[in-house]
Amino acid sequence: MGLMCCLAAAFLLLVLLGLSTGQRVVTVQKGPLYRVRGSHITLWCKVSGYQGPAEQNFQWSIYLPSAPEREVQIISTANPSFPYAIYTQRVRSQEIYVERVQGDAVLLHITELQDQDAGEYECHTPSTDERYFGSYSAKTNLSVVADTLSASMMPQILVHPEGDMVELTCEVSKSTAQHTHLSVGWYHLLESGDRHTEEVLTLSKDFVLRPGPSYTQRFLSGDVRLNKIGNTIYKLSIGALELSDQGQLYCEAAEWIEDPDEMWKDISRKQTGRTSLTVISQGRDLSVVITAAESSLSEGDTVKLNCMVEAQKSSSRQFQVLWLLNSMEVARVDPYGVLIWKEEYEERAKLGQLRAFKQSNTVYVLIIYEVGLKDNGTYHCSVSEMKTPGDFHIIQGNLSSSIQVDVKPVERRMQLSVSTSTPHVVAGDALILLCQVQGATSPVSVQWWHLPPQHLGPQVLVATMERDGTLSLGSSYHNNRTRGSLRLEKANSGTFTLVIPNTLDEGDGGRYGCKVTEWFKGKSWTEEGETTVTVSSVGFNLHARLRSRIATVRYGQSFELDCQVSASYALEEVPMSVVWLFQPSLPTGHQHELVRVLPNGTMAWNTAQAHFQRKALLMKAATSFRMHLHSAMAADQGTYQCVVEVWRRNVLPLGQSAATVRSNAVGIKVVLPESKLQVSTKESSVEIAGSADTAIECRIVFAQNNSQFAVTWYLLRHLADATPLQILRASYSSILEYGAEFSSPDKKSRFLSQRTSSNVFWLKILSANPGDQGRYYCVVEEWLWLVDSWYKLGEGASGRTTLEFRLPERELHLEKTNYSISAREGEDVTLHCLLRDACPPTTRILAIWFQGKESSNAKPLVTLHRDGAIEYSWESLSRRLYLRRPTAGDFSLTLHSVEEGDAGVYYCQVQEWQQQSEGKNWVMQALAHSGYTRLTTIPPESTVLSRICSSPPLLNFILFLPLVLILLLTLAIFCWYFKFRKSKNASITEDQLMELQGAGGVKKT
Repeated sequence: MGLMCCLAAAFLLLVLLGLSTGQRVVTVQKGPLYRVRGSHITLWCKVSGYQGPAEQNFQWSIYLPSAPEREVQIISTANPSFPYAIYTQRVRSQEIYVERVQGDAVLLHITELQDQDAGEYECHTPSTDERYFGSYSAKTNLSVVADTLSASMMPQILVHPEGDMVELTCEVSKSTAQHTHLSVGWYHLLESGDRHTEEVLTLSKDFVLRPGPSYTQRFLSGDVRLNKIGNTIYKLSIGALELSDQGQLYCEAAEWIEDPDEMWKDISRKQTGRTSLTVISQGRDLSVVITAAESSLSEGDTVKLNCMVEAQKSSSRQFQVLWLLNSMEVARVDPYGVLIWKEEYEERAKLGQLRAFKQSNTVYVLIIYEVGLKDNGTYHCSVSEMKTPGDFHIIQGNLSSSIQVDVKPVERRMQLSVSTSTPHVVAGDALILLCQVQGATSPVSVQWWHLPPQHLGPQVLVATMERDGTLSLGSSYHNNRTRGSLRLEKANSGTFTLVIPNTLDEGDGGRYGCKVTEWFKGKSWTEEGETTVTVSSVGFNLHARLRSRIATVRYGQSFELDCQVSASYALEEVPMSVVWLFQPSLPTGHQHELVRVLPNGTMAWNTAQAHFQRKALLMKAATSFRMHLHSAMAADQGTYQCVVEVWRRNVLPLGQSAATVRSNAVGIKVVLPESKLQVSTKESSVEIAGSADTAIECRIVFAQNNSQFAVTWYLLRHLADATPLQILRASYSSILEYGAEFSSPDKKSRFLSQRTSSNVFWLKILSANPGDQGRYYCVVEEWLWLVDSWYKLGEGASGRTTLEFRLPERELHLEKTNYSISAREGEDVTLHCLLRDACPPTTRILAIWFQGKESSNAKPLVTLHRDGAIEYSWESLSRRLYLRRPTAGDFSLTLHSVEEGDAGVYYCQVQEWQQQSEGKNWVMQALAHSGYTRLTTIPPESTVLSRICSSPPLLNFILFLPLVLILLLTLAIFCWYFKFRKSKNASITEDQLMELQGAGGVKKT
């Protein structure tokens, strides 16, 4: 009971303590928030109900949409190493920073939003409380969207008199997916030194018009208006212009979005270019007059305009003069006489075509030399009186009346034609271009340019001839070694010829233009013309086609190959060479070069194909090459090709080909003499008993008299077998070659090939046994010597001869039980073969063990012959197979160190043989097969000892290391012993000598 009271009191104390300390709460700006890419964003975060110091620390992290569970640290007020690597540089460069508003409130600033800044932001405050109670972090979502807001207005320079009206249009558009509002405002930038900006009129995001303080009264009176035209056009109208309206006007658009806290935020702002507005005061005592010496002109004439100012006490007043053409400023002369040209007139002024100056304080002059059609229009001069000293400020101004300047075009009499006598040439040929001028009465300059085919870049200068005949070449045509010496000639007053002696390649084709300029009284007229030429490479449309009248040639017959060359230009005078290629039709045949024929007729034969040189005749026509081959033989069979090389004319020296083309391949088949071979296909059967000898006949019914024959004997053991076994092959030169199954000494001694006549061959089988049963046949090959080698003309297979073995009526009794055993690799296993019958003393037993994956295709492993001799089918088996006979009827087989390949089915065959009488043949009396034993192998266990034994180098090291150590120790003992023995003998001899000398027993000599 007392324990329960204590627990209740403790709990009440904790509750009271919690109520007294308060609860910690972190709040962050409510999301989701949408901001445009590239804008500046701030996110606020504050903490309340905390303990500890008044200044709290804040840590900002982000959870990216690609990994919403992974926190990526951005910035901390306490730990400089807090940011992850992807934010470190941005934090260091103050692109991301934290602004502390007060001890427990901060702002996160990202000055330039990027797409990867989108995600869920977390504000975390490390605990300074004595215990955790409340929240220590808060999250908000931020999405980064594209900035689609655009605002544009055409910049202008406007001059209007006081009291006039000006209208400006601003085009504003957006395509943001979120719901946003637009605000559009017009602003006035004064031209005074402080660059003060004041609001003119704004359409707010709530669609309310709000004028600036300086324009409120004029807005209420209707002089300042803002109209929306269509969906995107906002037009500002300012009526009754005042001098204070002078300056620069521009439009600013803003896009607003409502955040979840119901506060509107401008997410993008765009300003247009500025329009300059000059307002001219209508001063009563200031008048301006503009005059022209002549206003009707022709191209190339000179016009002089005078602007005269009439004002009282003009000498003590300061004026600024603007020259206007079609209400656009041309030049400005300030009160000090400094001339300022508008940008589009600066170049003409530098060339001396324009001049403007202050003749006096009341007279201003504009001179245009060599007027052109672009100088047509209405001219004004605007004069503004400026207040000084200090910065100039316009007091009043006035605009002159207009004067119209008409410029009439001068009639052009020059005509131009450009042509070529070489519209289509081959690389290396010359280009001849002609430019003819008619109607020119003054000296002309000629300029040739080139634009390569499929080229969209600038024209390339080829050559220029000035009015005085001076010649100059373009930078690409200075080198005479490539295209030769270019010639630009003037045949007569109106004919100009350009000759390019040697074209390089297709790039010299394309458009060639002639630009002719006629000069007269400082004026010039230009005419241009062009022509197109095509330069084909030597290899363009170059083709080689190889043909032969016959593709199949009889042995000893002649044949001819014709290599026809064609191109899109005449080849008769173009140097050409040819290379003849040949690839034999052998499986490993590679393509070889037979012969190379140069344009001068020189032939270079390949020594590796010397027999072609003895029998080939090479010929050349205008555009073809021929090779005639006599007496075709088998070595000529294969694929032929010709490779034609063409040189450019007049440019490259002989031996440097400019283009190469390879012909199609032509296959030539050489047909050998037809084989007349016929082999008897008669089916037959042979039955034998005991161990008798037998013979299988192979008969040639018909063949050529001078043929030789190779005979191969085959055996089909089972009727269902698809693959025959090769017994032996006797080549046409009587060389014997036994098959793998018949290569043992026993098989070689029992299976013999014998030719009994010119057309009869025998396969003799000595001491046949039941294992020799099956179907036998022969394959005869007919071989004939043809000039250079033996060739196989054909072959034929004989009919099948079935060999049957008549088994004895008595049957032996072997163990017939089938077994399945498993053995680990490396272990020994014994397979049993038990004969239950008792054999008479006069009989002999022959036992054979078979092994195979299945019983139907088993192969013999080891044979125990009647005389006790053991024969292994493969010599390698003799080390691992042990056929023991512990009793008369036990023929068990032991496999030493079982391997993976030993798995399979095993069985034995036992035969009983008896000799009829002394000196007579042995005859089989009975035979039997045992049951099947299926052997499964298991991989060995890996142990330290097995790994040592499986590594011969490691095993040798372990075995021989003790012997080496013992040998070294023994050698060291011997060395120490002999050294000790020698030192002891030397000591005794010296003591004895001293003793003899002391006794006088030694006489010195």
